Amino acid sequence: MQQLRARVAERGYVLNGYCQMPSPAAAEIYCRQGWDVVTLDLEHGSMGLDGAIRMLEVMAAAPVLPFVRIPKLDPGLIGPLLDAGVLGVTCAMIESADEAKALVSACRYPPAGRRSMSHLARAGLIYGPEYARHADEWVSVFAMVESDQGLRQVEAIASVPVLTGIYMGPVDLAMSLLGRVPALGTRDPDVDRVIDGAMTRVVDACRNAGVIAGINAPNSEQGVQMLARGFQFLTLSSDTRALALQSKAWVDGVRKAVPSLPGHGAGTGRGTPS
Repeated sequence: MQQLRARVAERGYVLNGYCQMPSPAAAEIYCRQGWDVVTLDLEHGSMGLDGAIRMLEVMAAAPVLPFVRIPKLDPGLIGPLLDAGVLGVTCAMIESADEAKALVSACRYPPAGRRSMSHLARAGLIYGPEYARHADEWVSVFAMVESDQGLRQVEAIASVPVLTGIYMGPVDLAMSLLGRVPALGTRDPDVDRVIDGAMTRVVDACRNAGVIAGINAPNSEQGVQMLARGFQFLTLSSDTRALALQSKAWVDGVRKAVPSLPGHGAGTGRGTPS
């Protein structure tokens, strides 16, 4: 089985997309758009464990690594998701090396960790009888650094043994550092300044520890810039964001174009019900 690090080694980076809608049909479509990784978002998405498992069933046929993002460090949630076939866990709001160690422990079998083993779990069915033996090397673990406290501890977090990488959460981190909500859709010099400094610190910490730095980007142009800065795990969009933005672009495109067409201006009476 090709692991995340092997995929990173091929191009120097991987592209990740979030699935937030609790829809196996949407997950099936999304997983076939060229992503290296697709992450089921249990933090900001609208799915639970049962919904995630149904989505994993259709994702198994696609050439993506199935990851999950969870809202907090919860071994009781991590274990069932791994048993269901998840090959990567990204945990929100990790703020210390001890929390990162606990996260790694929840994702590893004894003696390296505290994950409970079941030979009847779905992961063993889809990945074969060698799954239990190799699971610790197949499963990736990312700690999200998205607070002032987490950033101050990022070097210690990145140095935790077996951790795959650090995932930086820019918006939450900016709120934590500045004490206010960043403005939506406009440039904010203060936000740009603190995020720029945080990106440098996260990338340096990951590079020095030999782990992968991850982040999200709002578009492909900024995504390329993130890769140039040293990030190797790049999230570009979610299914909900892709649906909303593309749909709006289509609608707005027609709304702007139609008034300029002959016979479609205001007052023509066309389109009025009789």
